[in-house]
Order: sequence, then structure tokens, then C-alpha cells
Amino acid sequence: MTRKLHLNAFLMGVGHHEAAWRHPLTEPARVTDVRHYQELARIAELGKLDSVFLADGVALRGDVRHNALGGLEPLTLLSALAAVTDHIGLIATVSTTYNEPFHVARKFASLDHISGGRAGWNIVTSASEAEAHNFGLELPAHAARYRRATEFLEVVGKLWDSWEDDAIVGDRALGHYADARKIHPVEHAGEHFAVRGPLNAPRSPQGHPLLVQAGSSEDGKEFAARYAEAVFTAQQTLEEGQEFYTDIKRRLARYGREPGELLVLPGISPIIGSTEREALRLEKELEELIIPAYGLTQLSHMTGIELTEDDLDRPLPEVPVETEGAQSRRKLVVDLARRENLTVRQLLNRLAGGRGHRVVAGTPERIADEIQEWFETGAADGFNIMPPILPGGLADFVAHVVPELQVRGLFRHEYEGRTLRENYGLARPGSRYAGAELVEVARRHLGCISSLSTTDTRMVHQ
Repeated sequence: MTRKLHLNAFLMGVGHHEAAWRHPLTEPARVTDVRHYQELARIAELGKLDSVFLADGVALRGDVRHNALGGLEPLTLLSALAAVTDHIGLIATVSTTYNEPFHVARKFASLDHISGGRAGWNIVTSASEAEAHNFGLELPAHAARYRRATEFLEVVGKLWDSWEDDAIVGDRALGHYADARKIHPVEHAGEHFAVRGPLNAPRSPQGHPLLVQAGSSEDGKEFAARYAEAVFTAQQTLEEGQEFYTDIKRRLARYGREPGELLVLPGISPIIGSTEREALRLEKELEELIIPAYGLTQLSHMTGIELTEDDLDRPLPEVPVETEGAQSRRKLVVDLARRENLTVRQLLNRLAGGRGHRVVAGTPERIADEIQEWFETGAADGFNIMPPILPGGLADFVAHVVPELQVRGLFRHEYEGRTLRENYGLARPGSRYAGAELVEVARRHLGCISSLSTTDTRMVHQ
């Protein structure tokens, strides 16, 4: 079977560039307009993209004086997108640090039912102190967050499995709605959670909504190898992409998984023009709208050092290696600054377009060349598309880059199925409790046999 590219549209306000809201091609008032996101989802579906993705955090992060921050809760919003689309996957970020497994299992099962099997969960552990403070907590240590996340996933999986696929009988004549033997308590008791179950929602169309992970630290990669079915990652160079791809695929074997069971989707922010000059002009227009004070605040949080305007035309100062926050992103930013010998101002310009994700300005053919090279040389299974301005950047990608990828035989012309798993080429998991009632019957039967005399046992076997 020919390997096919997978594309996800990362929807963020009116664009991923931090100055997008100031550009005349955007309307910043639409960041809380459901019709804006419905339009984006329909554009993505027109291009046969696999999915749309909404990032989320549980704090107002960044300097709201200089950017259009503050959006809508993603699961609520994706339910509204499900109503106006038929095929495209719907992926939302939800934290394992500031939620409970039962709530999350129920919400994603509900979205999967509402959408007919198109739900996906981007699992994060939350890396900012601002988020912790909104719950009266201090930021837990990095390793502690991942230990909680591991148990969280175990509980959620049990809850999704607690209804077997054929638990609903629906026999109105007999008055039997469900077979209670096929609805199971989970009886989980662990370090962080005690959950009886079962879930109060039937098993959803995908069995388990698609699991996505976005961390690239050592803990993050190990967590992804164990649980994730797609990884959103940030890589600046082809060599870094190949190294990450090889590393995370290699880790799958220790969990009994095959390389094709995990898709690696690096982020790319394409600045598209009909000519190279037109693309570079748009990139320059956005760059001229950057407010350095905003970028300095973001970079200070990212690096853990206080940066001011006095630092703008100097190299990035020494950055502490250890952090309990976003470890992989800090390393990426520091490596970029050192590798290209960038001043702080130059680094801010580089980060403004994608927060560390790769930014490529050029013609549709140039963008397609980049995507094809990464796909065919072992750096990606597809891409997380991050348009610099919305909706125009996504519309341009669908109108001009997708057809180029289709002509090259890399991307689909029609959806393979109705569920997100089908379109990603991933298997539907069965319930871990399937057949449990038969096992119980057999256990009881064997228990009865063991209590019989030798003569009685011989008669049973005859």
C-alpha cells in the first residue's frame, strides 16, 4: 500500500503570526466568533485535510496589550464545528494536570458521538506557573506531571472500554435496552485517582478517540511512544526532524507497537505567494507589525531569563538548562539562536511566525517541495499546518498547495472513511473487557468442576 501524507490544520485565532491581528487581511474581532471557525473547518474539509486542531491552555498567557489573546474552550467549539462538517477530524487540547479522568473521558466520548467518530485528544501536562495558580497550586515537577498523565491515560482508557461495542441491545419488545453484563466497573485505585466507573456514556464510534501528544522532552517522547497515535512536534531543520522521527519510532517496540501506529506531524507555517517575491513581501509586512515588547515577554517566559529592550541587539544571554516548564521548546529556541548566531531581535522575528515551528515563505511549489522532502526522507508522516493569517492563509494552502501535493501523488483526492482513525489509517481499538462475561461464566463453571468428586468430574467431561 502506498504511503500517503497526512495534513492537520492548526487553527489559532486570526493566524499564527503574532502580528496577524494587525494585518489588514484579518479581522481580530472574529477570535470569539464561531462562524469564523466553522468557515475554517469547511475550508480544511474542502481540501480533504485529515483534521483541524485547537490548542488550549488554562491561563491567559502573553501580553494581551499587544496580541489578540483569549479564545473559546475547544471542546465546546469543536461540537459546533462537527455540526457543519462531515469528514474532517476534530482535535482538542485538554490537560491531564488540571482535570479529572472521568470528566475528560465523558467529554471526548460525547464529541466522538456528536461528530460520528471524528474526535481526537491532544494530551498535554501544562507547563506554566500561570496555569497552576488558577487552581491554587504550584507548578508540579516535570516528571510528576508525566506520572500523573500516565495514570490519567490508564483510567480514561478503562472508562472508554467500560461499555462493550454490543452492550446496547435495544429490544423494545422485551424491554431490554442494554446488556448489563457488557457494561463494566473499572474499579481503578492508584496513586492519583480512584475511579469506580463505568462511564455514563456508551462506547463511541472510534472506540477510543484518537490520541495526540505534543511534547518532545524525554518524558514526552516516552509517553508518546506508549500512548500517542499522532505527535505534533517542532523541528527547525531536516536533520533534527529525521533524528526525532527515528528516535520516537524506535521507542515504539518496547511497548509492542509498530512504526505505522504513530504518525509524526511537525509544524510548518507556510507564507504563500504566487511568486517568491510576493511571499517575501507578505512575510516582510508581518515582520514590520511585530511589537518587540510582546516578543520579549514571550521569550522571557520561554527561556526563564528576564529580557529587556537593552538586549534586542545583543546575542541571547546564557539560558538555564533545567526547567520544570516546556523543556523541549526551550532547547529548540536556544539551539536556533546559537546555531545561526542570532541577536535577540532576530530571534524574536524568527519566533513570531511559529513560536519555534518552521516558517517557509515561497510559492506553492516551494512549500510542496519542503513537505515532500521531509515526508520522503524520514522526517515526517505529514504536517501540522499553521497558517500565518486566517482565513486567507488556510484558503491559499487548500487552493494552491494541496493540488500540487495531489498531482505529485502524495495526498488524497477523497477521504478514505468517515472516522478520524480511518482517514489517519489507524486501527480501531477493541474493548479490553470484551468477552469478560464469558470468562466469568467459565470461571464459575471450572469452580463447580473443582468441587466435584473424581467420579463426578469424569461424568462432566464425558
